[in-house]
Amino acid sequence: MLIEKIEADLKDGMRARDTLKTDTLRMLKSAFNYLKIEKQKEELTEDDILTILNRQIKQHKESIESYKTGGRTELAEKEAKELIILEAYLPKQASPEEVKKIIMDAITETGATGKKDFGKVMKAVTAKLKGAADGKVISQIVGEELAKKEQPQ
Repeated sequence: MLIEKIEADLKDGMRARDTLKTDTLRMLKSAFNYLKIEKQKEELTEDDILTILNRQIKQHKESIESYKTGGRTELAEKEAKELIILEAYLPKQASPEEVKKIIMDAITETGATGKKDFGKVMKAVTAKLKGAADGKVISQIVGEELAKKEQPQ
């Protein structure tokens, strides 16, 4: 399970005195504990773990952009290094072709006819991909495909 791998890597980072890796994984474990408390659960599911992981990755990407626009390159570099550590735990990323095929299947399955069905399609696609693709990319492709459906042929 993913959580055991993260805990093992945290121990390895501590033994190797890799402060960046140790701090990053401690922050991630802390986010897991907050979710456990929030949902009043004993154990987290793989979906819960992937949700937290994706949330952390998204926050790091936003922080990198903020630091770059603010001229804080040293902080942006640190966030980028942490981002690389976190991304290592994501499942194998789907190719753009695979993502598009899954989106087209979801549009067919849900019977989507236009942008008004965006949420329905996104829900179906994200359930199938489960962290194997970036949410912004999925959202963009879904929007484009639904816009094509609305245009008169």
